[in-house]
Amino acid sequence: MRCSRILLWLAACLLITGCAGGAAESPSDPGTTSATGSPNDAEDPTPDPGELAAGLGLEYGWGPTTGQLDEATRIVRRLSLEELAGQVIVADWSGTEAPVELVRSLHLGGVIAFSGNVASAAQVRRVNRVLQRRSGRDWPLFIGVDQEGGLVERLADGVTPYPAFMSAGAAGDTALTGEAYRAAGAELRRLGFTVDFAPVADVTSGPDDPTIGSRSAGSDPRLVAEQVIAASQGYLAGGVVPVAKHFPGHGSVPADSHETLPVQTRTRAILDRVDLVPFRDAAAAGAPAVMVGHLDVTAIDPGVPSSMSHRVVTGVLRRDLAFPGLVVTDSLRMAGVADRFDSASAAVTGLRAGNDVLLMPPDPAAARDGIVAAVREGRLPIRRLRQAAARQIALMLHVEDLGGVGGSAAEASAALSAAAITVVAGPCTGRLVSESVSPVGDPEAVAAFTEAARAGGLAVGGGDTVWLIGRSQTPVTADVAVATDTPYVLENSVAPVRIATYGVTPGSMTALVRVLTGEATAPGLLPVEVPGLTSTGCGPGQR
Repeated sequence: MRCSRILLWLAACLLITGCAGGAAESPSDPGTTSATGSPNDAEDPTPDPGELAAGLGLEYGWGPTTGQLDEATRIVRRLSLEELAGQVIVADWSGTEAPVELVRSLHLGGVIAFSGNVASAAQVRRVNRVLQRRSGRDWPLFIGVDQEGGLVERLADGVTPYPAFMSAGAAGDTALTGEAYRAAGAELRRLGFTVDFAPVADVTSGPDDPTIGSRSAGSDPRLVAEQVIAASQGYLAGGVVPVAKHFPGHGSVPADSHETLPVQTRTRAILDRVDLVPFRDAAAAGAPAVMVGHLDVTAIDPGVPSSMSHRVVTGVLRRDLAFPGLVVTDSLRMAGVADRFDSASAAVTGLRAGNDVLLMPPDPAAARDGIVAAVREGRLPIRRLRQAAARQIALMLHVEDLGGVGGSAAEASAALSAAAITVVAGPCTGRLVSESVSPVGDPEAVAAFTEAARAGGLAVGGGDTVWLIGRSQTPVTADVAVATDTPYVLENSVAPVRIATYGVTPGSMTALVRVLTGEATAPGLLPVEVPGLTSTGCGPGQR
């Protein structure tokens, strides 16, 4: 009996570590091994807590308990190769009905919702509930959404609009940030979402950043790091998994990875001092998930999209930044990858690079089949596939333990906007407009401001001109210039009063009206440098 148990244990170890055969180790993927046998292993009947997970290289400290990591390891060892391959894919879908057949037929790990999938709060709640109930799993699905606030919000009905994340940087209050995103997370959890692809951990480089802008908390790496950690902890307390994005930093490249492969020319030393700081600090604080963007980082792996690069994902994120959690690719539909890889090659290359979740391959079935073929042919180690699937399943098991409780999101969003509003020209106290105002500029902002102005006792029509500036930098003569997105447009204005709100939500416009009428002061400070402005705001300790 003793010999039999020893032989069984040795057989399990050989299969777990990939020593049972397969292709030789790839020189470009140090430390990996290949195995092409059956995906079903024998296992030690009495392992110590965490021992099973350790056999797959899974570490504790990013959310899941050792018990959840071990349970996820047991699950992946029961899955067929085809099921494992589907489990690491999170797909988009069409229509407003639950894509049950898509999920079941490919054994997908989950789906991501966009505006076109959402007709109402009741409808999306029903879709998510049906998906969970009919997925055929004993663990939760990865059901994600991009709900950052500001310019990137996929949901409207049933959730509270939030200002851009730059408002958190302007407010500079991590406790307030945590409460704000706890409330936001709780709203998403009530709709059945388990993951939010937020917060943005990119450090914006300024006006030459065409993609991130106000989605970033600011241009100071430490400020961004503090706000990312606070927002992430808030989301977790609210019941959803946050995904910090877009590693290794999309805020300092002059192109959009939706349209091309941006080239990041900064040296590794500069990346370490700036772009990588929020991700390094978030990893140290126990962040559960990171999204890798599609960037050509010339200092690390020139010519290769970062999401497909073993040197970037495994070498920098995993090894240098010591991140043990879930790694998700950015959408594989984006030109930064899709122009260079088809669905199958992107899936295999992404897994070999060290990603755990493949987001939105254009052809999910081809991606699944490509993974299966790569394992059978010895081009992708079965252990790497199991490891990726186990990380995702462990995190979804952990979702069940998250709180899902938050305060009023409307109040939290309004409080964040009130703390962020920034006066960079004009008096810091007292009334800034007469009894009537004439709003001009961005139509959405004009409509929101008009409603808030009337509610705040201002007459609309005649009086002082309030110019509400979105992303347009066309100069307009006005008494008050208001930047509703990034504050850079204020440099081009000669208005005697200049204000940044970082959003056009009801809370943002109410805060603006209160400052204009002298009922409140503007405590925010600019979280970015705006050339030509001599003031960073009226708040304490001007930057």
